[in-house]
Amino acid sequence: MEANEFIFGIRAVIEAIEAGRDVDTIYIKKDLQGDLIKELLGLIRSRHLPMRRVPLEKLNKFTRKNHQGVVATLSAVTYSSLGHVITQLYEDGILPLIVVLDGITDVRNFGAIARTAECCGANAIVIPEHGSVSVQGDAVKTSAGALLRLPVCREHTVGAAVRFLKDNGFQVVAASEKADINYTRADYTVPTAIVMGAEDVGIQPGVLELCDTKVSIPMFGHIGSLNVSVAAGVMLYEVVRQRLESNLEVI
Repeated sequence: MEANEFIFGIRAVIEAIEAGRDVDTIYIKKDLQGDLIKELLGLIRSRHLPMRRVPLEKLNKFTRKNHQGVVATLSAVTYSSLGHVITQLYEDGILPLIVVLDGITDVRNFGAIARTAECCGANAIVIPEHGSVSVQGDAVKTSAGALLRLPVCREHTVGAAVRFLKDNGFQVVAASEKADINYTRADYTVPTAIVMGAEDVGIQPGVLELCDTKVSIPMFGHIGSLNVSVAAGVMLYEVVRQRLESNLEVI
């Protein structure tokens, strides 16, 4: 991790949050107490920032300097507001395509999905505040710089993001190996959000229920599923194929 990707010290982290820095995750030493920590925790709650209580050894891996039991990692990009992104897309007359990632934690998969999404003309990637990969240096490198071009929206939960998308005229399509509908049978020529789930557990049941359509990619070998970044590529290029065949602008 590069030195400029994290800050340490209770007061320094508080000031970074209050200054509007794009804080990715805040790591706090287990059982750390005190008035400043209470102030920090209040800020974390009010800003809905990801926070983890960790042992001292974890913090010492970031720095051996006097971190006072608190280290915050910084995002490599400025997160975008999903509402602002959608409003701008509709104002510009763009047929939108959004990629929603539910529980993706592997940096390489995240970067690969972002790279494909950017190549396919997707307009944004949505990730949740908790239980998700973040936009750090390694993710940007794996994406070949796509994460510096493609808006990333960090929403409170995936469920809330899906509801918001549906309320704003999107059809939400879930890619699930349990679905009976072939992925090519869905209509992607309308405003569309593609939801991809974690490789081990897939899309959360509650999120899956919210989706308008559930589709699967046919499997013919002995292995039961594709790598999620490969599956995302298959889904996204089907969107491209349908939109090009319908003479629609891809971006």
